[in-house]
Order: sequence, then structure tokens, then C-alpha cells
Amino acid sequence: MSRIGKVAVNIPAGVKVDVSGTTVKVEGPKGKLSQTFANCVEISVADGKVHVKPLSDTTFAGAMHGTTRSIINNMVKGVTAGYSKQLEIQGVGFKATLKGNKLDLALGQSHPIIYDVPDGIKIAITDGVKVDISGADKRLVGQVAADIKSYKPVEPYKGKGVRIVGEFVRRKEGKKTA
Repeated sequence: MSRIGKVAVNIPAGVKVDVSGTTVKVEGPKGKLSQTFANCVEISVADGKVHVKPLSDTTFAGAMHGTTRSIINNMVKGVTAGYSKQLEIQGVGFKATLKGNKLDLALGQSHPIIYDVPDGIKIAITDGVKVDISGADKRLVGQVAADIKSYKPVEPYKGKGVRIVGEFVRRKEGKKTA
């Protein structure tokens, strides 16, 4: 059995958890999240806590036991506190602007890159080079940050590109002339 899966998820005040079969719906002040899990685990709500139990002793059921509990815990944290990632754009002329529900990125290409912001994600831009991505769904916040970063990963010679704040990029020495 999973050590993580054995621990029940506490439901804070103001959060509503609804379980029907293997589908879990969580509502809170920051939004609503819904997820369907594998049918090898049993999910129940009792005494203000969510309990997850494996239905068999298979390896897959054991793996899904801890994974399901962690995802439910992340859903509860997401609807109460939310998640955020900060990106930083470095390079001469590199910038980001927000036009309605579209993120316009100028990353040194001949054309601007337009990124459609998915529902449930809020993007704030400061100084034209700092992008703050926030939302209730941890997976979606991380995926949006990875998608934006993939348009111009940081190159190792000059350090130009999009990076997550706090990310270390190893720099290389340039070509030497004789």
C-alpha cells in the first residue's frame, strides 16, 4: 500500500467535495475542478476528509492509490489557494503583451507568436518581460508555462529566451579566436 495514499485529504471550510463513482468534483473560492480516476481505487468522503483505498493488490492499483490521493489533494489546494508560475523573458526586443484572451509574444522571430490562454488560467504581465500564470488546476498552470517556454527555450551562449523564475541555465563559453 502507498504511504501517501493512506493519509486522508482534509477538506477545509468553504470547499465542497462531491464523489460519484470514480469522478471527483471539488468547488471552492478559486473555482471548480473535476477529475475522473481509474476504477481500481475506491474514493469516499467521511468526517470532512477524503479517503482513497485500492480495490486490489495489483501494482497498478497500488500506484493509482497514491497518485489519486495526491491529485485530489492538489485539487483541494488549488480551489483554496491556487497555483502560480512566473516566467521571465530575456533578450533585446523580446516582450509579451496581453490582448484580451490572447498572449502576444515577440521572441526574435519574423512574426509574433499568438498563444490562446485556456479557460481557468489568468495571466498578468509586468514590465513587458515578466509573465505571471495563475489558476486553480496545478497541471494546467504547469502546462501553460511549459508551452510558452517551448516557443523560445533559453540558449546557453547569451542566455536569451523564456525561463521559469529561479531556473538555472548553464552558460557556455563562446568561440575563441586565435
